[in-house]
Amino acid sequence: MKKLTKFRTFALLAFMALGFTSCNDDDDAPVVTPPMDNTITGIASRTPQLSILVQALTRAGLADDLQNSNSQLTAFAPTNDAFNAFFLSISSTTNVNNVDLPTLTKVLLNHVIASEIKSANVPAAGYVSTLSPFGTGTNSPTISMFVQKVGQDVFINGGTATTGVKVTTADVDASNGVVHIVNKVIAIPTIVDHVVANPDFDTLQAVVTSTGGTFGDQSAVLNILSGITATAPATLFAPNNTAFTNATTGTGFLTGANLTAANVTKTLQYHATTADNVRSSALQNNQPVPMITNPVQNTTVILGTNTVDIRDTANNLSRVFQADIQCSNGVIHGVNSVLKPVFN
Repeated sequence: MKKLTKFRTFALLAFMALGFTSCNDDDDAPVVTPPMDNTITGIASRTPQLSILVQALTRAGLADDLQNSNSQLTAFAPTNDAFNAFFLSISSTTNVNNVDLPTLTKVLLNHVIASEIKSANVPAAGYVSTLSPFGTGTNSPTISMFVQKVGQDVFINGGTATTGVKVTTADVDASNGVVHIVNKVIAIPTIVDHVVANPDFDTLQAVVTSTGGTFGDQSAVLNILSGITATAPATLFAPNNTAFTNATTGTGFLTGANLTAANVTKTLQYHATTADNVRSSALQNNQPVPMITNPVQNTTVILGTNTVDIRDTANNLSRVFQADIQCSNGVIHGVNSVLKPVFN
């Protein structure tokens, strides 16, 4: 009997020792910690002030796209305050959960560029293409973004230190690109927005918004440009500041007796066409382009080797120096001379 009791005691101790050995083996096993998600989505998810952005990306089905390690992207990330202000501009009850989903998706894509651009590489002024499509077609062009650098500050679509969109935190490095935190949601720009954004079109803006004085009242032209919609887009040939200086001084055609409100109106009309969203790739040599003058007057496209010129009624050529500035309601081509229509 004593032998049996000793055997049972020995067996119990052996089982307990085996159990302790097993537990010790588990404790010694290395703990596998998943790698930190340093993608754009991962960084946004760990940043409290970007929580609404993460919700928006998730709702729009874009969170995985910004988590793709095979891409190198630039993401402009609006803060929670920026999103709340954006929603409030729509209505007092709009939020990330009920805002129109197609609108939300297009706006979010308007904050992403398909290449990595650090703040040091932002030019003094220039255009980049976002991922926000202009239309619904498979090969639809995407909306343009005007990026400016003033000192060390980066501004989007004509922003300044006190207005518009400003990068508040630059160069948050991600494994699939870079994040720049911005203080406002970047609205999808119209033709008028992009004219206003680029300082090289300041004179054009001043002429179109004139209500008297040297250029007369051009409210009717501004109303036409402001009324252009995405469903009936337009093409604008936009003269730069130097072009207007040359046209309105010296031997320019808008000087002396020719500088009347009616002639300025016709000149502005002669730079816009409602012939759809005509990008440079769709232009053909000797192609007539009808403008919105009354009656209609044509310009003529002249294609050269890597050049696009527009010929006016006086056979003068105006060169396209900045093609395909894509807006929500059409496209802008910057030209270096003011086009001359027939006045009488």
